Amino acid sequence: MSERLTRDYHVGEEIGRGRFGSVYRCYSRDTGEVFAVKSVDKTYLNDAVDRDCAEREAKVTQIAAAGNPNVVQIHAAYEDESSIHLVMDLCDGGDLFDRIAAGEGAPMGEEDAAAVIAAMMEALWICHRRGVVHRDVKPDNVLFDGEGRLRLADFGSAECFGEGTAMSGVVGTPYYVAPEVVAGRDYGEKVDVWSAGVVMYIMLGGIPPFYGETVEEIFEAVLRGNLRFPTRIFGGISPAAKDLMRRMICKDVSRRFSAEQVLSKFNSQLENYFRFCLGLGRF
Repeated sequence: MSERLTRDYHVGEEIGRGRFGSVYRCYSRDTGEVFAVKSVDKTYLNDAVDRDCAEREAKVTQIAAAGNPNVVQIHAAYEDESSIHLVMDLCDGGDLFDRIAAGEGAPMGEEDAAAVIAAMMEALWICHRRGVVHRDVKPDNVLFDGEGRLRLADFGSAECFGEGTAMSGVVGTPYYVAPEVVAGRDYGEKVDVWSAGVVMYIMLGGIPPFYGETVEEIFEAVLRGNLRFPTRIFGGISPAAKDLMRRMICKDVSRRFSAEQVLSKFNSQLENYFRFCLGLGRF
């Protein structure tokens, strides 16, 4: 461990492990406050691209997280000869993948899924306003802190963009990646909305909307973009939820909702719900 890191923090037990290293619980020696430290082993950074991802995560996360309550904040960064260490918020409430897996394929309730998507889109809306695209939105990167608040994490694949500019390069995870990314075209921030829509579909249906036995087959299904809602799985899901997923998982980028439009949809539905309850005298 870095001498500077251990001078400022007491590093405790390992609480997670990833492709490039491990995550440990740590405590500030000044305040006693509890954090997590992600230690990236440089020996696993096989090329300049991997190293760039590791170094960029700290920089981009600082832009995305400032004042954004649904993004994991990075509080300090250290580097030594063997590793890069990022001290960040401790999210010990597990991740969304674990919550979905705990259902053993059983769909999540629509109200719970809506709460997750609303918080996720709030985080992405702020990111997009600041010119940051996550590019790897998936259940594994959606964490929960000790109070149950959703925290979007892992900005190692994120990219900054300016007004009128586009990105390129196949980045992301097969089941969640947008078709314009797979096709090798330039793309913008709406790739995150597509991915969030796929997450919503999986939460409500227990299966991905585009499936294949291999990465190539998954990409072919994504490129076709033939979105379906089998009655045996989605029969009990509201028309409003299906309509929102169609607008998020929309192959035509010009017609696909932005993060702001998704949030607007949630807000209008919430207002309608309150009006309904007022009419019944519940408030």
